[in-house]
Amino acid sequence: MAIKTTFRVTRVYDEPSAADGERILVDRVWPRGFHKDDPRVGQWFKDAAPSKELRSWYNHQPERFDEFVTRYEAELQTPQGAAAFDALRALTRGHKTVTLVTATREVDGSQAAVLAKLLAQQ
Repeated sequence: MAIKTTFRVTRVYDEPSAADGERILVDRVWPRGFHKDDPRVGQWFKDAAPSKELRSWYNHQPERFDEFVTRYEAELQTPQGAAAFDALRALTRGHKTVTLVTATREVDGSQAAVLAKLLAQQ
């Protein structure tokens, strides 16, 4: 029987918790002030992050979030985006808990929240 994975979202700047399980950074850009081996990061999976153009357009403006989700999900349907999402899904298999981390201040309005929701639906 397959393990049902629980997906969580948090800021990369938050200290890791035993409840985090596998931590995966899902930002395209490496967070400032972090060394490559920092335990708050876990694994870095930038390929599933939104494009630079989409990130620039969204600019974390809450009123644009619904449109951001629509555009981001469309990016994840492209061959490159689907391959990245499938690779991320494969990376999370076998883990009871996966915490997607981001440098974004408002994690509920981030790509990490979108990815967590999509992964939980799989």
